Amino acid sequence: MSDEQQAAESEPSTPRKGRRRGRTRKRHVVARVLLTTAVVLAMVTGLSVVFLTRHLEGNVTVLDPRAQLSNRPDKVDTDSGPKEPLNILVMGSDARDGAGNNIDGLIGDGARSDTTILMHLSADRKHAYGVSIPRDSLVTRPECKDEDGKTIPGGENQMWNTAFALGGPACTIQQFEQLTDVRIDHFVVVDFAGFRDMVDAIDGVEVCIPEDIEDPAHGISIPAGTRQIRGKEALNYVRARYTLGDGSDIGRIQRQQAFVAAMANKVVSGGTLARPDRVIRFLNAATKSLIVDPGLKSVVDMGKLGLGFKGIGLDNIKFVTVPWAYDTREGFEGRVVWLPDAKNVWRKVRADEPLSKRLSEGSIDAGNLPGATPSGSPDGSPSGSPTTSPGGSPSPDVDEDQAAAREAAGLCA
Repeated sequence: MSDEQQAAESEPSTPRKGRRRGRTRKRHVVARVLLTTAVVLAMVTGLSVVFLTRHLEGNVTVLDPRAQLSNRPDKVDTDSGPKEPLNILVMGSDARDGAGNNIDGLIGDGARSDTTILMHLSADRKHAYGVSIPRDSLVTRPECKDEDGKTIPGGENQMWNTAFALGGPACTIQQFEQLTDVRIDHFVVVDFAGFRDMVDAIDGVEVCIPEDIEDPAHGISIPAGTRQIRGKEALNYVRARYTLGDGSDIGRIQRQQAFVAAMANKVVSGGTLARPDRVIRFLNAATKSLIVDPGLKSVVDMGKLGLGFKGIGLDNIKFVTVPWAYDTREGFEGRVVWLPDAKNVWRKVRADEPLSKRLSEGSIDAGNLPGATPSGSPDGSPSGSPTTSPGGSPSPDVDEDQAAAREAAGLCA
């Protein structure tokens, strides 16, 4: 074969080989681009999660009260579920010296706690209930220690919230444990700004206000109606007392319970969990104004606690007030005392048992809100029985005593 023939026969094969190599290089380039993009996205996503976690954890204030507590009750081994029952003491602080807390010009006036709720989460994670303690309860306050280890003397016929004013969360925990024999697992303190910002993070909470709320002395003016409230208006609603309902602290407690239940309803069934922007805003608002124990110092710890409520239907998250009566002694008018049934409530908590129908009479639950039909269960389906008919009149499920109690609290029937 001549040199010309060999060259001619070899010419077609050279371009084909070159084209195959070109396609291979192109595929390799595309693969490398996709791989690099995936790695970058993974890194950015991972860094975002790390940044968000560190940011949220940097917001939280951690307080370890264990050195200030003494004679603590033992945790009862109930063997009532696969997990451990949990008792979380929630305290609202009215301190005015934090950013956004000076809402009425009383800065420097100290810190009190007008809100104390014991949240109990069952071991089987099938029910939870909150027990509110009136701040006007007269109790025998035990001695406790301040942060420097100095003893704060106790006293007879002391208002419940005196302990917080004198010694902060630790003295309130000491008082609670000594009077109830219930051991606290975790505690949370939230201030005015934190509460307001959490409400704003979920775009407000719907309430039913039966009459105008006018309290010029405290700068509160809220018109009647069923609507979403947020910001300072929401804060004023849960603080209002003397010009709404019967003007009692008990009425204010019931409004606070209804409001917290409505918040839980919206977070669980109102689309909040499906909106990352709302979830992040809510977590950011919550963590910025919280004081917690070391067991809740990380977002992971808080998340684990939150998951404990995941399988509980809204109807199974109830709020009650410790059984009480007005003090009839001269000089103690307007104050309240705990009834003997209070011991049964704390016994149920210790034993991790649901509250009986009698002890939960007049309770408010997140799936059965005053003046509104329920939004739904955790999966979005309807849950519970509506408290009102579509026209707004009380349903047969709301008895006359309960309707009267809600009217006295300034709640819709």
